[in-house]
Amino acid sequence: MNKTAIKNFAIWARNKLIADVSYDARLIGITEDGIAKPLPQSFGGTQFFDIGTAEPYSISGEAVRQRDKLIEVIQQKEKDTDYKTAYQYVIEEVAYTWFNRLIAIRFMEVNDYLPSHIRVLSSESGKLEPDLVTTPFDAELPFTAEEEAQIFQLKQDNKLDEVFRILFLKQCNALNEILPALFEKTKNYTELLLSLSVIDQDGVVYHLIHDIPEDDFNIERGGQVEIIGWLYQYYNTEPKAAAFAKNGKITKEEIPAVTQLFTPDWIVRYMVENSLGRLWVEGHPDCGLKENWKYYLEEAPQESEVQAKLAEIRKEYAALNPEDIKLIDPCMGSGHILVYAFDVLMQIYESAGYSQRDAAKSILEHNIYGLDIDDRAYQLAYFAVMMKARQYNRRILNGENTCHVYAIQESNGINRAHLKYFGAGMDDIEKNAAKMQLEGLLDTMTDAKEYGSILNVESYNWDLLRRFVAAEDTDGQISMDSVGVEDTAEQLNQLIDIGETMARKYLVTCTNPPYAGTSNLSANVNNFVKKNYPDSKADLFAVFIERCRAMTADNGYQAMITQHSWMFLSSFEKLREKMMLTETVNMAHLGARAFEEIGGEVVQTTAFVRCANHVDGYKGSYCRLIEPTTQQGKEDMFLAGENRYTANQDDFGKIPGMAVAYWASHNILSKFQEKQIGDVALLCQGLTTTNNEKYVRQWTELNVEKIGFLMTEELALKSRKKWFPFNKGGTFCKWYGNNDLVVNYENDGYEIKADVLRKYTYLKTPDFVVKNSKTYFKEGLTWSALSTEFSIRWFPQGAICADKGQGLFAKEDMLAYDCGLLNSCVARMYLKLISATLDFNCGYVRKLPYICTEKAKEKVTPIVDECIHLAKEDWDSFETSWDFTTHPLVEMSEGLWDATATAAAMHYYYGYLPEASCPLEVCYLLWQGQCKERFNQLKANEEELNRIFIDIYGLQDELTPEVEDKDVTVRKADLQRDIKSLLSYAVGCMFGRYSLDKPGLIFAGGNFDSVYWKYKGQAALDENDSPIEGGYAGISLAEYHYPKFHDTDDWETATWLSYEPDVDNVIPITDEEYLDDDIVSRLCAWLKAVYGADTLEENLDYIAKALGNKGSTSREIIRNYFLNDFFKDHCQTYSVTGSGKRPIYWLFDSGKQNGFKALVYLHRYTPDTIGNLRIDYLHKMQRVYESEINRMQDMMDHSGNAREVAAASKRKDKLAKQLKECREYDEKVSHLALSRIELDLDDGVKVNYRKLQTAQDGKFYEVLADSKNIMVKEKK
Repeated sequence: MNKTAIKNFAIWARNKLIADVSYDARLIGITEDGIAKPLPQSFGGTQFFDIGTAEPYSISGEAVRQRDKLIEVIQQKEKDTDYKTAYQYVIEEVAYTWFNRLIAIRFMEVNDYLPSHIRVLSSESGKLEPDLVTTPFDAELPFTAEEEAQIFQLKQDNKLDEVFRILFLKQCNALNEILPALFEKTKNYTELLLSLSVIDQDGVVYHLIHDIPEDDFNIERGGQVEIIGWLYQYYNTEPKAAAFAKNGKITKEEIPAVTQLFTPDWIVRYMVENSLGRLWVEGHPDCGLKENWKYYLEEAPQESEVQAKLAEIRKEYAALNPEDIKLIDPCMGSGHILVYAFDVLMQIYESAGYSQRDAAKSILEHNIYGLDIDDRAYQLAYFAVMMKARQYNRRILNGENTCHVYAIQESNGINRAHLKYFGAGMDDIEKNAAKMQLEGLLDTMTDAKEYGSILNVESYNWDLLRRFVAAEDTDGQISMDSVGVEDTAEQLNQLIDIGETMARKYLVTCTNPPYAGTSNLSANVNNFVKKNYPDSKADLFAVFIERCRAMTADNGYQAMITQHSWMFLSSFEKLREKMMLTETVNMAHLGARAFEEIGGEVVQTTAFVRCANHVDGYKGSYCRLIEPTTQQGKEDMFLAGENRYTANQDDFGKIPGMAVAYWASHNILSKFQEKQIGDVALLCQGLTTTNNEKYVRQWTELNVEKIGFLMTEELALKSRKKWFPFNKGGTFCKWYGNNDLVVNYENDGYEIKADVLRKYTYLKTPDFVVKNSKTYFKEGLTWSALSTEFSIRWFPQGAICADKGQGLFAKEDMLAYDCGLLNSCVARMYLKLISATLDFNCGYVRKLPYICTEKAKEKVTPIVDECIHLAKEDWDSFETSWDFTTHPLVEMSEGLWDATATAAAMHYYYGYLPEASCPLEVCYLLWQGQCKERFNQLKANEEELNRIFIDIYGLQDELTPEVEDKDVTVRKADLQRDIKSLLSYAVGCMFGRYSLDKPGLIFAGGNFDSVYWKYKGQAALDENDSPIEGGYAGISLAEYHYPKFHDTDDWETATWLSYEPDVDNVIPITDEEYLDDDIVSRLCAWLKAVYGADTLEENLDYIAKALGNKGSTSREIIRNYFLNDFFKDHCQTYSVTGSGKRPIYWLFDSGKQNGFKALVYLHRYTPDTIGNLRIDYLHKMQRVYESEINRMQDMMDHSGNAREVAAASKRKDKLAKQLKECREYDEKVSHLALSRIELDLDDGVKVNYRKLQTAQDGKFYEVLADSKNIMVKEKK
């Protein structure tokens, strides 16, 4: 099945049909803006509408009545919402109705199921004109003489689309006789809004025929009726995305789209074969059917006492006839489960001696039931089941057979005053009982579209209710009061059928329920669920676990696929207690990516089959399929019989929270008798700021002088620092790291606490939000509470833990042991038992079994200390660490003078002396060796710790100590990444953030002139920019520069710099070598200072090769990197998952022509920066372009070389575009320069990025790169 073609068609067809239907509605004065009245010249049965053309559009006769009905439907819907929403809902409904009918007729014509056996949409011969249009009168459709004449005339006039429209409607009306639920009589407004073409190659019919291979519909050639389900799911793609994207609750109109998920075929087969199939074969073991069932699981071996109890239950199964088995899917969607259940029931019937023909009829009548909240899904499920019946019985589509599938309907529109007209001839007792029960049913079904199958319907006397409605008597009098009684009777009968289906008990309940957090649903649903399903209220799938159990008869089977969170989360603990009252027969634990349409780790599922009884000692079978990362991989593992377990679910009670950890051995479970880590350490949440945008920053955004590191609580309060390290989780990282964020906790968190009390006026203290403040600034361990893998990190004193970066606090001498345990394979295994979801909340972690002896602690502590040291050494090698000193490739260069030591290091790392083309390559080879040694040592340490803890816990038979490379969280050397980080460090040196002459962070906020000593020419300047010891001739013309640190008050004794920072905080990036101080020129000077002038070219070649950018020379390659990729990489480096990009070097960017680009260091920004950039650089570049344009023109005028002239002409055109772009950019920059904008680093990058581009007049001028993805959203 070509699902890509199916998806593309369904999404496109929806938009096309909606556009066509909207167009037809517009022709008759109905738009999303309102309903227009007919023009005054309308008369009698004809109406005219203004459509903006010379002649108005007209309708008459039946079309007028259809328009009136359309208006009535929109207005009725408008009562529940606004007009625009009502209009869109009805237009969507009409479009979907025709979509349903088109794909149904396509399926029927391909499989030759149409009564006429003549194709309606296509031709057997492959011609464009459908066979029905070619031979319209061979189909035995009922035509009047007038219609026949009209068709003859239209065909003669070659108006094939008009012929097709008439015939298509005729065919739909004819199919009403055999499939009334799908093909309702079209003499309504849907017919008025039908606009189909068979000759338009951009039309829906043409695309349906040509985009989806015919064999995908043909059941004899591998096609399946399930294609209907895939079309339904893909049709809903955009509505589903729109509903999830919006802010606010999911409405009842949106519920079908957001909860629709087509169940993979193999999972459907697994559920049906192990529930419906098992029910039959356990009572009829000699039927030989299970050999046909690929996904049937044999029962786990049971003890003799258990077998005896099961034998008694199976006597009930043995007494069953096929007609006795009732199966329901209460969330049937497009009917996928029901269709396969039909196949299995057919096998059951045939094994009992039935013919296929009789069996098909009996299955429709006795066995299959289905419910759905969505009318459109119901239509397709009805169609799918009837088509499956037609596959086995050619005479089933005779108008006499139907099936028990229903769209749940509301009672809201029923006229209760009509109830007095029913029950004629019944005695008062029966009549009153029927009326009371019927009113109870109507009350229950109020707003039923919002609740669906989770409604609990009482078991009324359904036969009594049907007799009551059938006995209608209006005394032959038609009055205003009795008008519509027949319609009411029809509605009541429909509700009785639905109500009985909802109230009945079934031997098999099988479904894939909706996955939707109830908090996202309407208040009505939320309140209903809290009241009626308190133990499963968090999500609809869990509610349906309870509801399906209630629908299942004792000793019957319940088969479902749901999210797997009910197995582990504490919020479902009471639900698990209830579920332990019934037995898990088997389970396919799927984990993430069981549905090929859903990527990522969030939707993790499990399919299971339960029997509605409890037998002490019963062992279920469990298939652990979480490791494969594809739908196919999981199916393959299931079929291979891999990762199978048996478990007695009573043992789950030994695990804290009763998690369904079926894979745990008795030995593993026995350790839960030990004390827990929460008994010896405090594990807790920390600070919830309630406004992270206001109170949390990436530390690199700020003035570092305002950040307090390594402080005690007392010192932090006295220091008057504003920002402090904030542990907020982060990516998978062990031992040390993820130190990116700081929080505003100035003056003991005064601002946060005040905000909390303002926001939550009912709180007397802020402690409910500012949690566990006694742990703030203390040394401890931290981890991410939401992560795919658990990892824990040590942090020194001075930090605050967050709500999602939770903390463990213990005696100082126990922290290393606890860190080692929690990063071990033993802890990982136990945490997967306690919480197999992505949730590692402290409530789960504190339940970890804890075994510690003094001897074990002595073994573990020094190894953990080394692990922390190695991880910190790695973390601090990169400039985003606040303990970063110098780039490793620069640090390595300082020892290159000692050739003997360098050679020894190479031999140590590599066993030989590798060749190197330049000093930089030597440094990289040394760094690579160091990284590899660190990585290998850490891996060895982790494996040793695993061995120690496996021995401590006695788990030698369950676990092995090996650690995969991917789980070692220090970095190996990577040439391109490390060269890029070297260039980033070089840029930092250019701006004075770092220096080659001092380790660590040199300048990140404050007064730049107090860190570097400003000179003019050869004279040092004081704070007033005056020469310290008098001037000299020509000083006024000399340029400023910074040749020394301002590290003493005496400029003569101040430290000279080997590389000076940029004087004006603007570093231009040009696409050619126009300026002598552009970024490439500055880099060359920096490389000379680090590695020596004599190897500059070799070092440039090495850098260029590592970068791999385009260019014919090394300088050109490097230039192109700075021009196109440096800022992207910088944003990536200075970002934190979930927090977005926080660049500190800002790129002024004129646009796609690369007319002007320049970097500015945020921490050196002043209100004069933009003005200086404009005058000294932007205007200079404009003059450069003007000069170059003149030079190219001169070359064109005077050169006799045609190739040279062509090249000059091409370059001139490019320069002209760049000049134009610069002039337009100058217009924007000028507004900002004149505004002299002030920035406050405390506001953070996101706010300042917008502030810098907002002029005094409030207008926004985009001058910085990637503004949309960096700056804070505009406040409206």
